[in-house]
Amino acid sequence: MHYMNEKLQANTGYRLAERKAIQYFASLYDQVMDKTYVTKLTEDIQIWKRNHIHHSSWLSFFSRGKRKPDSRDYYRYIQWLSYTGKLDDYLDRSVSYIYMRDLGKALDSADTQTRIQRVIADVKRYLLQSTSANRSDQPEFMNVAGVYRWSQKEGIEATVIWVINKLGSVSSHIPEGMDAEQAQRKLIKIIIGVILHVMEEMDDAVSPDERSRRLDEAIRLGYSYGLTYPFIDDLLDSRLLTVQEKEQYSHMIRTALLTGSVPELGDWTGNHMQLIQYIHSELSDAFEYIKDHQRPDTQQTFFEQSYVFFHSQDIDRVKDLTRANYTNEELYIPVILKSASSRLIARSVIGAPEDEGFEQRTFFYGIYNQLADDFADMVDDMREGAVTPYTYYLKYHLQRSDLINPFELYWGVISYLIHNVYNSDARAREVILDRAMNGLKRYKERVGVEKYDEMMGIFASGHPEFNRLIQKMVQKADDVDFFDKLLRDQMITHLKNDSKEKEDFFNTIKIVREQINHQLKITKPHGIPAMKEQLIDAANYSLEGNGKRIRPILTWVMGVNEYGLDASAIVPLLRSLEYMHTASLIFDDLPSQDNASTRRGRQTLHQVHNSATAELTGLYLIQKAIGEQSSLDQFNAETVLALIQYSAQKAEDMCMGQAMDLDSKGKALTLEQLNMVCFYKTGVAFEACLVMPAMLAQAKESEIAALKKFAYHMGIAFQVKDDLLDVEGDMLLLGKPVGQDFDNNNSNFVSILGHEGACKEMWEHYCLAMEALEQLPRNIAFLKHLMNYIVNRDR
Repeated sequence: MHYMNEKLQANTGYRLAERKAIQYFASLYDQVMDKTYVTKLTEDIQIWKRNHIHHSSWLSFFSRGKRKPDSRDYYRYIQWLSYTGKLDDYLDRSVSYIYMRDLGKALDSADTQTRIQRVIADVKRYLLQSTSANRSDQPEFMNVAGVYRWSQKEGIEATVIWVINKLGSVSSHIPEGMDAEQAQRKLIKIIIGVILHVMEEMDDAVSPDERSRRLDEAIRLGYSYGLTYPFIDDLLDSRLLTVQEKEQYSHMIRTALLTGSVPELGDWTGNHMQLIQYIHSELSDAFEYIKDHQRPDTQQTFFEQSYVFFHSQDIDRVKDLTRANYTNEELYIPVILKSASSRLIARSVIGAPEDEGFEQRTFFYGIYNQLADDFADMVDDMREGAVTPYTYYLKYHLQRSDLINPFELYWGVISYLIHNVYNSDARAREVILDRAMNGLKRYKERVGVEKYDEMMGIFASGHPEFNRLIQKMVQKADDVDFFDKLLRDQMITHLKNDSKEKEDFFNTIKIVREQINHQLKITKPHGIPAMKEQLIDAANYSLEGNGKRIRPILTWVMGVNEYGLDASAIVPLLRSLEYMHTASLIFDDLPSQDNASTRRGRQTLHQVHNSATAELTGLYLIQKAIGEQSSLDQFNAETVLALIQYSAQKAEDMCMGQAMDLDSKGKALTLEQLNMVCFYKTGVAFEACLVMPAMLAQAKESEIAALKKFAYHMGIAFQVKDDLLDVEGDMLLLGKPVGQDFDNNNSNFVSILGHEGACKEMWEHYCLAMEALEQLPRNIAFLKHLMNYIVNRDR
């Protein structure tokens, strides 16, 4: 009975919104049929073009060096805008547009203009600082180190660590058949949007603690709401689930919105049980978080708007492009409802106050964005058989003269917004027309002139004179680009590049690891004494374990990929590093030291044989390592001698580190002491892997210094992660027992700093390592992804 009441109430709310959408559509329909929008918009465009049609002068021939760079070159583009004096206008229209679209503001408000100018000043200051200081190829907020540095300034490090882990988990669970980059982009965009919403509502009177609390809540709310895009909208739009699975999944979502409680998953009848279990768990937590953070007076509005959004999406989703009898109302009413409610939900989620006219503006504005987005995605939607006003018109416009032209309706919406919603405000006209022309320019650039002209021949043929004016603006108008589009392009490019680099990183590890594994086995010459044969067998036993081989892999990548050394020439160096590392593990595991029972998923050497054999095997491997280094005969003898001397020094450092570690057992160490121990135990080995190939390549001292700095922080981050895994890891994944430090009463980063403090320490060294990379004269993607692997690994 309760469910039925809730359903009745939700349906009533939907019908009310539907009636409003029908009235809005009827008004737009009349404008399109009567073409009354043409006269008004022609006048608007004639006024608008004065600021956007620039006639070239002969002086421009002499200023070729100042020409507009490709916007994909983010920092050069921002610098060009600043140099040419265009940055202020660029940011003005960009920020104004966000205030209209996302915040539902009217631009004729003095308070709104004051806020816009304040945001513009802040963004401009940030852009000019970042373009002069940042050497990376993307904005700071698109790299993890930049985001973490921001979190430190705001006092929300733990929150950002939480959301970084969440985003990584979501990324790993997006299945094939869905656009992973777009899904991540939408989720990140929503999080950033909610953060901006909340920051907009705060002023200088808000205390630092309260600011941190609100930002923490904004990030969690943004993630919780943003999850609906990849795991509801995108999932249901994809072809991943069967019809039956989609019905079952949709029923579960609908029930949650109607009852305010997420139902149990129950028996899932499809083939994607593991994926759905993960999604159900994440969405359940997200739903509860949003619900718990709603004010009592906004909770009902949130559920109603969410139901309107989901139900209108559902109606649209089940449309079939082969069905030829959809009415105009059936095509457009759900579009109006879903586009408006999606904006209204966002404000409801954060409980933001509504100023007068907010709901009206937001309701009428939504379809403008939706029609622009559908136009941009028309080719893809047509290929996938999706029903949108554009795809449906493309398929049936020759058969059905009653169909309203969505492109004409789009201009009708623009006219309605300018004159009916924003009361012919000049600023609103400027921003809306800027955005419209920018959308057409971007579409033309993306699909090419031929395809663009073909589409315009279909959609813009109803009023030739007005169309000629539009096409002239598309061809000649300038200064209509937007910052959010720049960031969108940058984010998509970054996510795609990052995904490709990550794939290359793991492929490289897999391929090089196999090559190294084939090179490590120590052969037994014919006729050697039995005792030496046993020693070699013991060494090979330790070498054959399931080792990650990160150190020699790192050396191979630096030597071959970065410095261009011959792969076969550095094989002895790769062997020596793994022999040294394996020897150190054998010594670490001895009863007199760490007394470990398993290593690399197998029994430790002293357990298989005895401590004496293990000690002798470790010494044997060290001597083999020196012998391998001395056989680097394709390099300058003086360089090889320097490398051996450096290697001996690093071996001494590692011995000292292990001695320091043993001496510290049962003692309470300071953070500084622990950093020193773990660098000498772990960091020096990473340093050697980076520096040795650089020495063979005779790299500059400044580059070697940067590599050493990177290795120092990478080594500490690696050890902190080890300590975290010792507390939270899985023995089956790690290949060694967990909780050893706790059982042995040894100081580690978790015992000194606590779990949260250790996480912060790891991310601090992550940032320092990534910042050291920027000092290198080359962009080494492998090292960036190695750092990501180190802090995100589960073994």
